[in-house]
Amino acid sequence: MNQQQMMKLRKLQKQMEEAQAKLEATVFKGTAGGGVVQVEVKGNHEVVSVTIDPEAAKDDIEMVQDMVVIAMNDAIKKIEEESSKIMGGFGGGLGFGF
Repeated sequence: MNQQQMMKLRKLQKQMEEAQAKLEATVFKGTAGGGVVQVEVKGNHEVVSVTIDPEAAKDDIEMVQDMVVIAMNDAIKKIEEESSKIMGGFGGGLGFGF
């Protein structure tokens, strides 16, 4: 690998690290029950908040618990989709054909 290829590789690595840091800091929202349950999860999978409509909790707590799971899975799915979109863009630069 020559010096020019090494410089391109370092630049690509820096761009990937910046993209990963941005993704990890982004907050993704998941919802269930038409907004009865809302969650916010950072791209690094850290849960930021969970909001539950108090009226819904009075009626059927098991249903609300299920909605929390659905909302969390919704947020995680969004994180994975965004991660694939962002990080997948770097795949073309990883070949050493520069």
